[in-house]
Amino acid sequence: MSTRTALPDLSDDVCARLREAFRRTAYDADGVVDALGGAAHAALGRGEPVPAERASRDAGDLGTLIRLFLLGGTESGTAVKAALAPLAVEDAVAAGVLAAVADGYRAALDIRPHGDEEGSWWVVSDLDADLLGHTVPEDHVLGVGHASLSLIRATSRRPVGTLLDLGTGNGVQALHATRHARRVTATDVSSRALALAAATFRLNELDVELVRGEWFAPVARRKFDQIVCNPPFVVGPARVDYTYRDSGLAGDDASALVVRQLPGFLTDGGTGHLLASWLHTGREDWADRVSRWLPAETDAWFVQRDVADPALYVGTWLRDAGLDPRSPEGRAKAAAWLDWFAANDVRGIGFGFVTLRRAAGRTPAVVCEDLRQAYDDPLGPEAAGWLDRVEWLRESGDSLLDVRFVVPDTVLLESVEEPGDEGWATTIRRLHRTDGPGWQHEVDELATRLLAGCRGALPLEDLIELLAAAQGLSSEELADAALPVVRELVRHGMLVPADR
Repeated sequence: MSTRTALPDLSDDVCARLREAFRRTAYDADGVVDALGGAAHAALGRGEPVPAERASRDAGDLGTLIRLFLLGGTESGTAVKAALAPLAVEDAVAAGVLAAVADGYRAALDIRPHGDEEGSWWVVSDLDADLLGHTVPEDHVLGVGHASLSLIRATSRRPVGTLLDLGTGNGVQALHATRHARRVTATDVSSRALALAAATFRLNELDVELVRGEWFAPVARRKFDQIVCNPPFVVGPARVDYTYRDSGLAGDDASALVVRQLPGFLTDGGTGHLLASWLHTGREDWADRVSRWLPAETDAWFVQRDVADPALYVGTWLRDAGLDPRSPEGRAKAAAWLDWFAANDVRGIGFGFVTLRRAAGRTPAVVCEDLRQAYDDPLGPEAAGWLDRVEWLRESGDSLLDVRFVVPDTVLLESVEEPGDEGWATTIRRLHRTDGPGWQHEVDELATRLLAGCRGALPLEDLIELLAAAQGLSSEELADAALPVVRELVRHGMLVPADR
């Protein structure tokens, strides 16, 4: 593993001049797409740099910056001087932004545009293994990867007063937090991560409080309205190869630690959003495992997005660090990792999102469910809606029979039929919500008839009595069978009160 010596020093002055250069050249999210075109930009996202390199040749100073910071190319001193003006090349090298090489200059840091629907930022991180040409150092600060983007999309953006970004890394979660939080605090155990996050915030002229320390220690005795966390959730032996992914805790103890401690740092009603991993063993169901992590008085929604085979999991994370699984070092690490999995009866590694809410004095709602299908809508609004619906169900208590319900227009009834001696026979009836994460529920014929009456005109109790009479059933027994289904459909936004 390679080592690193000095921290970069992106002072206020360096950031101001670098920001001026970026603005002058339109080195931002929209400017890069416009310069490269949609096809070349998409190819770059797939790790195919040649189309982007060719498209950048006619983009002047912007093309130089694209080749430097996005493609890892070497550029001549003349080109770099023009593109970075008013930041002198010598100052960029001294600050750790550039490195001088025999035939020009190369980027020493990854500085790239990152945007949302409201605008664009620049994120400062370390060069990845492909651009370095070797494995990354232990204190490597990861760029904006798929995990970061998924957490961004899974976080509720309702306005809050205070927000904590626990383990900020390059600072991208805190960037997004500044859109909806009045005050943002970011922590990290790594001095290098804090230095690069500080550069990210200075470059974007944002006031974010930065505090160094492990886990929640830097914010002891403080409370926040919202906490986001992309923890070092890689599971396996208790070791630290890379601080961005390894906690030094064995198995899924890092995820367990965050889930256990996070609610204690929330204001009442405050929410937490994090990525987490959990072990699938032969001894217990994964839902039972993660539910035991929770402290009292905490609403929790665990959404499992994937379950990885141990061998595939190990190979993926070895390659993530630029380590060839076929090399002697790769073989040794893989063997130790798989030995640990075998010794602990690990059959799979679950991964997903956790939404938490401090619910002091209330009976908590804890739901664990699989959501492995593909969907396009971000999960953040759905998480906020889930919390709202859980609270409504809690407040409604036993009065659901008095509620007039409506099936939203986004919910469809699908049926699967098979041929038989008397024609087509329905074998599956499935409700499908076409927005959000695309929830699906299989229902029986009685449920479909009950839901057909949910048009906001009659309370649920009247609908059950009418259906019971038509079917020759006991209305009390039908109500007992219907209410759990109704609650589940309400939680998933597939049945809503008519007055909301």
